[in-house]
Amino acid sequence: MSDFMKWLYANYIKTYLDTIPREDYLPDFYLLEDDIVPDTLNSFNKTQEFTAVHAFLLGLRTGRGLPRE
Repeated sequence: MSDFMKWLYANYIKTYLDTIPREDYLPDFYLLEDDIVPDTLNSFNKTQEFTAVHAFLLGLRTGRGLPRE
């Protein structure tokens, strides 16, 4: 993954994901974060980063991430 994509995740994607209301999924997020062993927390965070960046890129490629006006 390029340096730009890492920057984009840290400065745009992650901050956006943190603002989304989780409502029905909130208990699942808490359970998942509580069950992770501290040694694997870094791997979990990198997996989330990888998935979010590639979902963002897929949205750009398919045009779903762009507003239709």
